[in-house]
Amino acid sequence: MELQALYSRAIAPFWDLQLGWRRDVRPSPDRDWLAFGVKGLAPYYFDIDAALFVGDEGRTAARFQLEYELMLSPRLALVPEIEVNLYGRDDEAVGIGSGLAEIEAGLRLRYEIRREFAPYIGVNWTRLYGATADYALEEGDNVDEFQFVFGISFWF
Repeated sequence: MELQALYSRAIAPFWDLQLGWRRDVRPSPDRDWLAFGVKGLAPYYFDIDAALFVGDEGRTAARFQLEYELMLSPRLALVPEIEVNLYGRDDEAVGIGSGLAEIEAGLRLRYEIRREFAPYIGVNWTRLYGATADYALEEGDNVDEFQFVFGISFWF
């Protein structure tokens, strides 16, 4: 689980530069990071979110997210997404290895009651790699995981 507080500033049409703070609260111990990123709408309407994180004791991380919204009707959308997490060095205390640590892919079906309020259902698949997978296996956790998700997307 993580919390982020970001300042976002437009740098080009459909693109924002982001700067802020990220705190990982689970697994413990907590980790704080300085966050730098870019977020925007690429050609062909791909939503891209790329971020670099710098933590204490020389920790570094990178995250890349890609999402595409397929409108099946004026209110119904199918949203595939993928997220890749990379880390600069091992952090055994929280079970993260250096290099490619995790890939998560998801598919959500969203119904927009109003553009600002939309319930969704979906499925996520997560796979751990490298030393991160090794740490998970040592703890008796799975390296492959499927989850069914549901929720509400809203903005104001």
